[in-house]
Amino acid sequence: MQAKVKWAGDMQFIGESGSGHTIVMDGNGAKTAASPMEMVLLAAGGCSSIDVVSILNKARQPICDCQVELTTERAETAPRVFTKINLHFTVTGSSELSEKQVARAVDLSMEKYCSVSLMLSKHCPIEHSYEVVINQ
Repeated sequence: MQAKVKWAGDMQFIGESGSGHTIVMDGNGAKTAASPMEMVLLAAGGCSSIDVVSILNKARQPICDCQVELTTERAETAPRVFTKINLHFTVTGSSELSEKQVARAVDLSMEKYCSVSLMLSKHCPIEHSYEVVINQ
């Protein structure tokens, strides 16, 4: 896997993935784009959400939405690394959606499949929780 980052002026940087996708990052307090640390947090949310949806789809669970809210605590002084991360998943589906399957999908993602979260967990504790919302 490869990537490159190019300075775009002021404190903006353009990241380009090896697959050719680009993102803007802001090193000036996230005034014009997400900061690199926000990108790390978004990566954890994206990676784990992909796992959860994939696992639930394979289990033929009737989901229509999956969201994850991520919160962190950071060190007060440089380097301002994450010292704690929490992921809270909200999975929405029809009345046939199994809470047991949602719990299994979230646990599998966080304990086995989400490479971003597993990598981050080597340096700070990560907690996770979930809720199931049934469409009426």
